[in-house]
Amino acid sequence: MRYTESMQNRPERSSTHRRPVLEEPGEPLGPVIDRDFCRRPAEELARALLGMELVHETEEGLASGIIVETEAYAGPHDRGAHSYGGRRTRRTEVMFGPAGYAYVFAIYGMHHCFNVVAAEPEQPEAVLVRALEPRRGLDLMRRRRGLPPGRERLLTNGPGRLCQALGITLAQYGLALFDPRSPLRLHHPSPPYTVGRVARGPRINIDYAGEWKDVPWRFWVAGNPFVSR
Repeated sequence: MRYTESMQNRPERSSTHRRPVLEEPGEPLGPVIDRDFCRRPAEELARALLGMELVHETEEGLASGIIVETEAYAGPHDRGAHSYGGRRTRRTEVMFGPAGYAYVFAIYGMHHCFNVVAAEPEQPEAVLVRALEPRRGLDLMRRRRGLPPGRERLLTNGPGRLCQALGITLAQYGLALFDPRSPLRLHHPSPPYTVGRVARGPRINIDYAGEWKDVPWRFWVAGNPFVSR
Protein backbone atom coordinates (compact mmCIF):
# COMPACT_ATOMS: atom_id res chain seq x y z
CA MET A 1 0.00 0.00 0.00
CA ARG A 2 1.44 3.36 -1.02
CA TYR A 3 0.17 6.89 -0.49
CA THR A 4 -0.69 8.81 -3.64
CA GLU A 5 -2.33 12.17 -4.21
CA SER A 6 -5.63 10.46 -4.71
CA MET A 7 -6.02 8.73 -1.65
CA GLN A 8 14.09 24.49 25.46
CA ASN A 9 16.12 22.15 27.32
CA ARG A 10 19.91 21.91 27.19
CA PRO A 11 20.80 18.89 25.08
CA GLU A 12 22.60 16.02 26.75
CA ARG A 13 25.36 14.17 24.97
CA SER A 14 24.84 10.51 24.29
CA SER A 15 27.36 7.98 25.52
CA THR A 16 29.55 6.96 22.58
CA HIS A 17 32.67 5.72 24.31
CA ARG A 18 31.79 2.07 24.86
CA ARG A 19 31.73 -0.37 21.97
CA PRO A 20 28.20 -1.78 21.59
CA VAL A 21 27.70 -5.54 21.45
CA LEU A 22 24.91 -6.61 19.12
CA GLU A 23 23.11 -9.93 18.97
CA GLU A 24 20.21 -10.56 16.60
CA PRO A 25 17.01 -11.66 18.38
CA GLY A 26 15.71 -15.17 17.86
CA GLU A 27 12.09 -14.09 18.24
CA PRO A 28 9.98 -13.27 15.18
CA LEU A 29 8.99 -9.70 14.46
CA GLY A 30 6.39 -8.11 16.69
CA PRO A 31 3.07 -6.76 15.37
CA VAL A 32 2.95 -3.92 12.88
CA ILE A 33 1.70 -0.61 14.25
CA ASP A 34 -1.98 0.26 13.98
CA ARG A 35 -2.78 2.71 11.18
CA ASP A 36 -3.87 5.29 13.79
CA PHE A 37 -0.59 5.13 15.71
CA CYS A 38 0.85 8.10 13.81
CA ARG A 39 -2.30 10.26 13.97
CA ARG A 40 -0.87 12.65 16.54
CA PRO A 41 1.14 15.89 16.44
CA ALA A 42 4.72 15.47 15.27
CA GLU A 43 6.18 16.44 18.64
CA GLU A 44 4.18 13.69 20.34
CA LEU A 45 4.90 11.14 17.62
CA ALA A 46 8.64 11.85 17.77
CA ARG A 47 8.69 10.57 21.35
CA ALA A 48 6.32 7.68 20.65
CA LEU A 49 8.52 6.35 17.84
CA LEU A 50 11.48 5.84 20.17
CA GLY A 51 11.78 2.12 20.80
CA MET A 52 9.80 1.07 17.72
CA GLU A 53 11.40 -1.26 15.15
CA LEU A 54 11.82 0.02 11.59
CA VAL A 55 11.89 -2.91 9.15
CA HIS A 56 12.74 -3.01 5.45
CA GLU A 57 12.52 -6.18 3.36
CA THR A 58 14.20 -6.29 -0.05
CA GLU A 59 15.43 -8.96 -2.44
CA GLU A 60 18.71 -8.86 -0.51
CA GLY A 61 16.99 -9.73 2.75
CA LEU A 62 15.48 -8.13 5.84
CA ALA A 63 17.18 -5.41 7.87
CA SER A 64 15.83 -3.53 10.86
CA GLY A 65 16.71 -1.30 13.76
CA ILE A 66 15.19 0.18 16.88
CA ILE A 67 14.50 3.90 16.60
CA VAL A 68 16.64 5.76 19.15
CA GLU A 69 16.67 9.35 17.83
CA THR A 70 14.03 11.50 16.12
CA GLU A 71 13.19 15.08 15.24
CA ALA A 72 9.71 16.60 14.96
CA TYR A 73 8.72 19.03 12.18
CA ALA A 74 5.43 20.74 12.80
CA GLY A 75 4.16 21.95 9.46
CA PRO A 76 3.40 25.38 7.99
CA HIS A 77 4.33 27.46 11.07
CA ASP A 78 7.64 25.63 11.65
CA ARG A 79 10.45 27.35 9.73
CA GLY A 80 12.49 24.15 9.89
CA ALA A 81 9.87 22.08 8.07
CA HIS A 82 9.80 21.42 4.34
CA SER A 83 6.11 22.34 4.48
CA TYR A 84 6.77 25.75 6.08
CA GLY A 85 4.31 28.34 4.83
CA GLY A 86 2.10 25.59 3.37
CA ARG A 87 4.70 24.75 0.70
CA ARG A 88 3.14 21.95 -1.31
CA THR A 89 5.32 20.38 -3.97
CA ARG A 90 5.78 17.01 -5.59
CA ARG A 91 8.36 16.25 -2.90
CA THR A 92 6.19 17.25 0.07
CA GLU A 93 2.85 15.97 -1.24
CA VAL A 94 2.80 12.88 0.98
CA MET A 95 2.99 15.11 4.07
CA PHE A 96 -0.42 16.56 3.22
CA GLY A 97 -2.06 13.14 3.25
CA PRO A 98 -2.93 10.76 6.10
CA ALA A 99 -0.45 9.83 8.80
CA GLY A 100 1.65 6.70 8.81
CA TYR A 101 3.27 6.96 5.38
CA ALA A 102 6.94 7.25 4.48
CA TYR A 103 8.33 10.62 3.44
CA VAL A 104 11.78 10.06 1.91
CA PHE A 105 13.88 12.83 0.43
CA ALA A 106 17.39 13.11 -0.97
CA ILE A 107 20.14 15.44 0.25
CA TYR A 108 23.39 16.41 -1.50
CA GLY A 109 22.29 14.26 -4.42
CA MET A 110 23.56 11.07 -2.79
CA HIS A 111 22.04 10.50 0.67
CA HIS A 112 18.46 9.85 1.75
CA CYS A 113 16.46 10.76 4.83
CA PHE A 114 13.48 8.79 6.14
CA ASN A 115 10.49 10.48 7.80
CA VAL A 116 7.14 9.34 9.18
CA VAL A 117 4.12 11.46 8.26
CA ALA A 118 2.25 12.62 11.37
CA ALA A 119 -0.98 14.42 12.37
CA GLU A 120 -4.09 14.66 10.15
CA PRO A 121 -4.58 15.18 6.41
CA GLU A 122 -3.81 18.75 5.31
CA GLN A 123 -1.66 19.19 8.43
CA PRO A 124 1.75 18.52 6.86
CA GLU A 125 3.80 17.38 9.84
CA ALA A 126 6.47 14.68 9.93
CA VAL A 127 9.10 13.06 12.11
CA LEU A 128 12.66 12.56 10.86
CA VAL A 129 14.26 9.34 12.08
CA ARG A 130 17.87 10.26 12.87
CA ALA A 131 19.32 7.04 14.31
CA LEU A 132 18.62 3.36 14.84
CA GLU A 133 20.07 0.67 17.05
CA PRO A 134 20.72 -2.16 14.58
CA ARG A 135 18.65 -5.25 15.30
CA ARG A 136 18.19 -7.68 12.36
CA GLY A 137 20.19 -8.24 9.20
CA LEU A 138 23.50 -7.09 10.64
CA ASP A 139 25.65 -8.69 7.93
CA LEU A 140 23.49 -7.14 5.21
CA MET A 141 23.79 -3.72 6.82
CA ARG A 142 27.56 -4.09 7.11
CA ARG A 143 27.83 -4.92 3.41
CA ARG A 144 25.69 -1.96 2.41
CA ARG A 145 27.71 0.39 4.59
CA GLY A 146 31.07 -1.16 3.74
CA LEU A 147 31.96 -1.65 7.40
CA PRO A 148 33.77 -4.57 9.05
CA PRO A 149 32.60 -6.24 12.28
CA GLY A 150 33.42 -4.09 15.28
CA ARG A 151 32.28 -0.84 13.65
CA GLU A 152 28.59 -1.39 14.39
CA ARG A 153 28.11 2.03 15.99
CA LEU A 154 28.62 3.59 12.55
CA LEU A 155 25.99 1.45 10.82
CA THR A 156 22.93 3.56 11.56
CA ASN A 157 23.94 6.57 13.67
CA GLY A 158 22.65 9.25 11.33
CA PRO A 159 19.75 9.72 8.91
CA GLY A 160 21.79 9.06 5.76
CA ARG A 161 23.62 6.13 7.28
CA LEU A 162 20.49 4.36 8.45
CA CYS A 163 18.89 4.72 5.03
CA GLN A 164 21.95 3.23 3.38
CA ALA A 165 22.07 0.37 5.91
CA LEU A 166 18.37 -0.46 5.45
CA GLY A 167 18.36 0.15 1.69
CA ILE A 168 15.87 3.02 1.87
CA THR A 169 15.75 5.28 -1.20
CA LEU A 170 13.21 7.46 -3.01
CA ALA A 171 11.65 4.20 -4.22
CA GLN A 172 10.12 3.79 -0.75
CA TYR A 173 8.48 7.25 -0.79
CA GLY A 174 4.79 6.98 0.10
CA LEU A 175 4.81 3.42 1.43
CA ALA A 176 2.32 2.65 4.22
CA LEU A 177 4.29 1.88 7.36
CA PHE A 178 1.29 0.25 9.05
CA ASP A 179 0.52 -2.23 6.24
CA PRO A 180 1.81 -5.77 6.94
CA ARG A 181 2.17 -6.25 3.16
CA SER A 182 4.43 -3.23 2.76
CA PRO A 183 8.16 -3.94 2.50
CA LEU A 184 8.86 -0.91 4.73
CA ARG A 185 7.08 -1.08 8.08
CA LEU A 186 7.04 -0.01 11.70
CA HIS A 187 6.72 -2.83 14.25
CA HIS A 188 6.29 -3.04 17.97
CA PRO A 189 9.60 -4.63 18.98
CA SER A 190 9.90 -8.30 19.88
CA PRO A 191 11.54 -8.94 22.24
CA PRO A 192 10.37 -5.74 23.95
CA TYR A 193 12.76 -2.79 24.01
CA THR A 194 13.10 -0.62 27.10
CA VAL A 195 13.56 3.03 26.14
CA GLY A 196 14.34 4.30 29.61
CA ARG A 197 15.09 8.02 29.91
CA VAL A 198 14.37 10.28 26.95
CA ALA A 199 16.55 13.35 26.38
CA ARG A 200 15.63 16.32 24.21
CA GLY A 201 17.31 19.31 22.64
CA PRO A 202 17.39 21.53 19.53
CA ARG A 203 17.22 19.99 16.10
CA ILE A 204 20.39 19.61 14.05
CA ASN A 205 21.55 21.46 10.91
CA ILE A 206 18.61 23.86 10.58
CA ASP A 207 20.37 27.19 11.11
CA TYR A 208 18.16 28.62 8.34
CA ALA A 209 15.09 28.25 10.61
CA GLY A 210 15.67 31.42 12.66
CA GLU A 211 14.27 31.14 16.17
CA TRP A 212 12.85 27.72 15.30
CA LYS A 213 16.33 26.20 15.27
CA ASP A 214 16.35 26.37 19.08
CA VAL A 215 13.03 24.60 19.63
CA PRO A 216 13.84 21.36 21.55
CA TRP A 217 12.14 18.93 19.18
CA ARG A 218 14.98 16.45 18.87
CA PHE A 219 14.44 13.40 21.06
CA TRP A 220 16.76 10.51 21.79
CA VAL A 221 17.27 7.56 24.10
CA ALA A 222 19.65 8.94 26.71
CA GLY A 223 22.99 7.13 26.79
CA ASN A 224 22.34 5.03 23.70
CA PRO A 225 25.63 4.57 21.77
CA PHE A 226 23.89 4.71 18.37
CA VAL A 227 22.57 8.27 18.72
CA SER A 228 24.06 10.48 16.01
CA ARG A 229 25.69 12.97 18.42
